[in-house]
Amino acid sequence: MAITRRGIKIRFFFVFLFAAAVGVAIFWKAFESAVVEKEGWMKKISRLKIEDKRIDPQRGNIYACDGRLMASSIPQYYVYMDFKADGLKFDTLKNHLPELSRRLSEKFKDKSPSEYSAHIMRGYNSGSRHYRLIGKKISYTDMKELYTFPFLKQRSHRSGMVIEEMAQRKKPFGQLASRTIGDVYGDMSKGGKNGLELSLDSLLKGEPGVGTWQKVAGRYHITPEKEPINGMDITTTIDIDMQDIVHNALLDKLTEIDAESGTVILMEVETGEIKAMSNLGRINVGQYAETKNFAVSDESEPGSTFKTLSMMIALDKGIVKPNDTIDTGPGYYMYRGAKMTDHNMSHGGYGKITAAQSIWYSSNIGVAKAILKGFEKNPSAFVEAIYETKINKPLDIGIPGTGRAKIRHPKDSVQYWSKTTLPWMSFGYETQIPPIYTLNFYNALANDGKLIKPVLVKNISKDGEVIQKFKTETINSSICTPATLGNIRQMLLDVVEQGTAKMIKSDKLLLAGKTGTAQLSQGAMGYKNGGKRHQVSFCGYFPADKPMYSCIVVIRAPRNGYPSGGGMSGMVFKNVAERVYAQGRSVAVEYEKNDTLNQFLPLAKSGSYKELTKLFDKLNLPLDDDDKDKEWDWAKATVSNNKIMLTEMSGDESLIPSVVGMGAKDAVYILENRGMKVQINGRGKVYQQSKPSGRRISKGETIVLNLK
Repeated sequence: MAITRRGIKIRFFFVFLFAAAVGVAIFWKAFESAVVEKEGWMKKISRLKIEDKRIDPQRGNIYACDGRLMASSIPQYYVYMDFKADGLKFDTLKNHLPELSRRLSEKFKDKSPSEYSAHIMRGYNSGSRHYRLIGKKISYTDMKELYTFPFLKQRSHRSGMVIEEMAQRKKPFGQLASRTIGDVYGDMSKGGKNGLELSLDSLLKGEPGVGTWQKVAGRYHITPEKEPINGMDITTTIDIDMQDIVHNALLDKLTEIDAESGTVILMEVETGEIKAMSNLGRINVGQYAETKNFAVSDESEPGSTFKTLSMMIALDKGIVKPNDTIDTGPGYYMYRGAKMTDHNMSHGGYGKITAAQSIWYSSNIGVAKAILKGFEKNPSAFVEAIYETKINKPLDIGIPGTGRAKIRHPKDSVQYWSKTTLPWMSFGYETQIPPIYTLNFYNALANDGKLIKPVLVKNISKDGEVIQKFKTETINSSICTPATLGNIRQMLLDVVEQGTAKMIKSDKLLLAGKTGTAQLSQGAMGYKNGGKRHQVSFCGYFPADKPMYSCIVVIRAPRNGYPSGGGMSGMVFKNVAERVYAQGRSVAVEYEKNDTLNQFLPLAKSGSYKELTKLFDKLNLPLDDDDKDKEWDWAKATVSNNKIMLTEMSGDESLIPSVVGMGAKDAVYILENRGMKVQINGRGKVYQQSKPSGRRISKGETIVLNLK
């Protein structure tokens, strides 16, 4: 049938009407979306809003001199709920709420099941998009377990669970050198609070990056625009084993005499490297912790340890000789209306003694008379002689708040110089010197007269590559003549052999040093109150015949026993010296032919399965074939039938594992990752743990590990 002209027009008309209708519909829909439904669409867009946010870098690690980790950042997690997540269904939440509440209560033990139910419903009714589900930070293993809980195991856009990661600073060795290493703020982006964490914050913190964050299906995704630059790593001069020796020797003595606080610094003579620094203050009866870095910040009167410097100047200037006689009288001496006393005044004093014996017996009168003989008419010359040694030069060892040696001068307009200042200064009063300065002087005596700057940071590295090394810096190549140095070193040896520190004489090695006792000023009351508060100290070096280490021990305000630099601080010095010396001794071994019948296999610490198998393979040690290529994380090593046997350690992270036989680092890592707090006693391998293995863990509980 032929299509007429009229038919074509009718068809075209209907096509036009249809196209016009479609166009009007599109226009109306666009208008509706842009105007009528604008508010609703804007809300949906806000959910997918893209923002530029800071990407925190990873803070650098702090290591001991042998590479053992002393401070590191580990991830912790906050758990929130978005109760307006697109896929979240109230009926599903309601059905799972009882079981979910029970599991949360059993896991975190901070609320009962009914309290968790009420807590979750409050969040839902509030319509919060950022509601804290759990009130504390949780570990990675806890976070992974949450994804197995009822309702929460759904995809995030259905459960509404949002996980936010935040790093937390950890110190694997607990209190050891804690104040020296320092702390960081809870919000690590604010940086360090004290210690090396503060002084080296600019190196440790790195540089933050910037990324575009977008929330899709309840999860945040990031596209970095500027990558963060992780912080650098710091290797210190601290030796963990020596630090452990120092810490425990000081802690034992402080506990015994119930002292207010104590400090020990151990330094390597030749390099000036600080191998250990312990600062313990009483926080409760019988309890001590690293509270303040007294070693560098305590500007107190040094007492009799200063006499060595005074005698060195008197010898060096030719004022006295070691065998010159000094009359100390009956133990007291009146000088310009002020009474000077020796510690044995009640026993009649020392009478006539030599200049050397003034140091042996720590005679205030003997040293003061030697200094008055040479400098009474020109006290400025005495102070200038002290300045010439450069022992008062400011020491910046990388710890904020380091004090300075305040040695007054007669012409100083700030500090008053009285008619009795010179003699009292000669035996350690009217000056303020932090322990690190006193130790540095004695280290120079041990180091053939060379005064060097103490070193606490060994190197700075980035991604395993050393960027900067720190070398020994000489402050003064010679603080006195060789003859004077020889006389002073003999006097310090005799202090231990026959003087005020003879109770610490060791049958294992020669010790040399000087005792010190000073009254602590009572603030506005001065030295009143009967002088009941004392600071006792001992500073010296060992072995005396070939010095390797210098050490100072300062104890403040002991409550039990007679205040004694030898009997208190000296005993700590002796314990440290003997243990450090024993640690470094090598024993000659007479090699014999291999015994083919009785093969010796070394005892291995338990630890990472992969690391153990790699070690045994490298050393060609016989490992039982059945123990190879397992999918274990941790293993315990034993020796049986001339082979090393490995046993898998419990993988159930809700139970306390056995860490007996493991080193401190691995043991602390495992236990803290399971939510326990770890306290370490001793060094070596774990031989005893206070909580039995196999028992369910109560999060936050403390377990004590004894090592030997």
